[in-house]
Amino acid sequence: MPTRVTVLAVLAAAALPLIAACQPDRPAAAGPYGEQVAKAIPAIERAVGLKFKTTPKVEIRSKDEVRAYLEKKFNEEQPALELAGAERAYKLFGLLPDTVQLRPFMLALLAEQVVGYYDPGTKVLYIVNGDGSSKGGPAPDVVNITITHELVHALQDQYLGLDSIGKMRGDNDRQAAAQAVIEGQATFEQMATMFGSGNFVMKLPRGWDDVRQSIRDGMGQMPVFSTAPMLIQESLLFPYLSGAEFVMRFKEKRAGQAPYHPLPTSTEQVMHPERFLDSLDVPTRVVLPKPSGATVVYENDLGEFETRLLLYQTLQDVGAAARGASGWAGDRYYVVNTSRGAGLAWVTVWDSAMDAAEFRDLMERSIEQRFGTRPGAGGSGATRRFTAKGRLLELVAAMVQGRPAVVFTDVPAGADPKVIDLTKVKLEKP
Repeated sequence: MPTRVTVLAVLAAAALPLIAACQPDRPAAAGPYGEQVAKAIPAIERAVGLKFKTTPKVEIRSKDEVRAYLEKKFNEEQPALELAGAERAYKLFGLLPDTVQLRPFMLALLAEQVVGYYDPGTKVLYIVNGDGSSKGGPAPDVVNITITHELVHALQDQYLGLDSIGKMRGDNDRQAAAQAVIEGQATFEQMATMFGSGNFVMKLPRGWDDVRQSIRDGMGQMPVFSTAPMLIQESLLFPYLSGAEFVMRFKEKRAGQAPYHPLPTSTEQVMHPERFLDSLDVPTRVVLPKPSGATVVYENDLGEFETRLLLYQTLQDVGAAARGASGWAGDRYYVVNTSRGAGLAWVTVWDSAMDAAEFRDLMERSIEQRFGTRPGAGGSGATRRFTAKGRLLELVAAMVQGRPAVVFTDVPAGADPKVIDLTKVKLEKP
């Protein structure tokens, strides 16, 4: 779990000497930074409510070694074929420009300003060029912050097994939710430890909004990150923002518990903690049949978070995007090869007919703006059809097993848009 420097983390470092001074004595850990580890562990245990089974080891790595590790880990968690499929899907959705090559861009982004990371494979916390000097390593305060953050990951690994999350396949939304809680807890507890209180948010003038803005400002100062498409920026910010806020709400409701058993299964639960804490509103699993007249090359889901990003990408209206995605109950899409070229078929299921209608109306506006068609060009009724820029697009209001649904299809002009037989779509609970 690589850690990046943020403005908030640098500000939090000012509180570190006061916090460290009040920690009870503990035998120093083996290896570099043993004293810092020994001082941080009791505060982390109190904050998280779990005890370390073993004390993690800390080692130093060069920037080249870190780059090699990140590339290896990225290749393990994002196999080439899967990443290529995801890249094609996001380009068809309009969430990535055609010029972006996802693998090299993501590797450059992940390596940017990494200070340290915890490796679940070796159970070791690594610090990059960690001599604390101005010649090569990060400043001592930044190292202390990094150690605290990554120690939370080490503790999580002892109770959860972080490698299993990185190996999830074919369920993008569930993986994003799990990663948000893991990274969100490390971020929140890091800040709480640095400030000496889990109620530190109450002391900020604008509360959690100050935290969100500080994290955004800090990430925005990174050169590679600042050039990233909106999808990539928001996906990387999501764990630090929504994930950390989820952990804060969880601790308010379930003090002394860890948010692992169970982990949230959707970004909907992370973005709306009450749906996890009060009702355990689990998403509907959408199972698509074999497509007609096309071959599947990739399949996955978006979830509420990426559905919101999809609407915002073209509408540029935060409120409308949030409303349009808030009734999400489940989704699944195919990237397919048709006789005319690549296409996309996406089935979304909604909590109510009103939610489905609002989403479809906003998707219609989104299509009109993205493809430059006049308002109302898709016609009226249950099926809206658009022909533009060599593409044939359909937006269909439907019912699937008694649930309101919306089907979006985007295929090359001349191809059959009836890729999915709705009578064969199955809805299941996970």
